[in-house]
Amino acid sequence: MAITEPIDLLAGFPGWTTDFDLMARQEQSRHASGRTRVKDFGSPIWQGSWSSKRLRPNELDEWRARLSFAEKSQMTFWGFALSRCRPINHPGSSVLPTGELHTIGDDNKTVRVDGLPGISLSIGDMVQIGDNLHRAVEPAVASSGLTPLFTIEPHLWPETVVGDNVAISRPACLMTIVPGSVSASADVATGRGTISFRAIEARG
Repeated sequence: MAITEPIDLLAGFPGWTTDFDLMARQEQSRHASGRTRVKDFGSPIWQGSWSSKRLRPNELDEWRARLSFAEKSQMTFWGFALSRCRPINHPGSSVLPTGELHTIGDDNKTVRVDGLPGISLSIGDMVQIGDNLHRAVEPAVASSGLTPLFTIEPHLWPETVVGDNVAISRPACLMTIVPGSVSASADVATGRGTISFRAIEARG
């Protein structure tokens, strides 16, 4: 069976997300006058790092093969912070609703979401709007299913429209592994070891 993208690379990953945050796409240049100018090349994009626990030799070889293939082929995968698979106020394994983007604020960084009855979003919670990942930077309680306007980062992408699905369960974005970032080291005596890698958001 052929492997197609996006792949579910993090399914069953035996480790943790050590870093997951936005990366600014800016360039700084200093003029002869001493003034520093910043050129903005677009909205920030997500980057993350993952590291496994100590693995047995067979497990280490399996994940080395998986990650090496994804790295060399630059196949996209659904990337997310393993610590932010659900809203902070809704731990556990119960099924969470999928909402709908109800309103886009004039500033293009505030949204109102419908279809989330009883859901309370906290600062730091991730939400996936369409195929794009965002982070809540102020709380929002959908007591009757509809949240008030709340601020997210980064700004909404141009393709975002009212009516897009809003996922709060395992919210993710498309990413690719940073070439050369896969690192797998094994103990010479036992063959056990850990594997780590970095990835960056893949935008068309």
